[in-house]
Amino acid sequence: MQIIEAIILGLVQGLTEFLPISSSAHIRIVGEFLPSAADPGATFTAITQIGTELAVVVYFWGKIVRIVRQWALSLVGRVPRSDPDARMGWLVILGSVPIGILGFTLQDYIRDTFRNLWVVAAVLIVFGIILGAVDRAARRDREMDDVTYPHGLAIGVAQALALVPGVSRSGATTTAARAFGYTRTAAAEFAFLLAVPAVFGSGLYELKHGLEEGSAGPYGWAGTIAATLVAGVVGWLVIAYLMRYLKTGSFLPFVVYRIALGAVVMVLLAMGVLTPYGTA
Repeated sequence: MQIIEAIILGLVQGLTEFLPISSSAHIRIVGEFLPSAADPGATFTAITQIGTELAVVVYFWGKIVRIVRQWALSLVGRVPRSDPDARMGWLVILGSVPIGILGFTLQDYIRDTFRNLWVVAAVLIVFGIILGAVDRAARRDREMDDVTYPHGLAIGVAQALALVPGVSRSGATTTAARAFGYTRTAAAEFAFLLAVPAVFGSGLYELKHGLEEGSAGPYGWAGTIAATLVAGVVGWLVIAYLMRYLKTGSFLPFVVYRIALGAVVMVLLAMGVLTPYGTA
């Protein structure tokens, strides 16, 4: 039963990681309604995100290899640092600094305070409204090659907000990018690339923590590995869908869904069906 629950959560992780609706919030909420009625925890969540980030690497393999190669060549002067791919390498590094610093220093809050369901629900609603307002009002003429270093750092700061379940890594970074005038597809693609070092760093850190503690969370190592594999396969399919959808579609459906989900969780909390840190 534990493995089945873990696979369900892996499916949820894969479906929600790249949509601006917060995979960590969904893992947190869905976990309460499974037979074990347990918070899967930060370690399980971070490790399964390795699977979805592998999906990013596979989907954008050619682009990522080109960026890494050109960035490395720029270090030895064989290509100019103004080369678009070399610049993108530096932008990803710069944008990863905020979440790296905050993720390391706020460990206690990430494992406890931020997982309060009242916080999750409120954040789902508030950041959903912000995403909707920005997506509607923003200009939309900048592409990937137009990303500047100040913009890259600011989008990286937005990514760090996703340490709070409910914010959504892709939602926060996309919102920031849209506010600076980037097209939806450019905003999403930069968000995906920016997440690679952050998610792998977090996942590997939690993997190390789990190995030291001898536990990967409530579903054990077998369940966590199964969930990670499922998340990776489903995540690749979601990336392919989202990149096609954003060529013509808006973020409005995701905004409506976030607000509705946050409201439902608040109602369940108020009724006592759920408690902030677990099922009543």
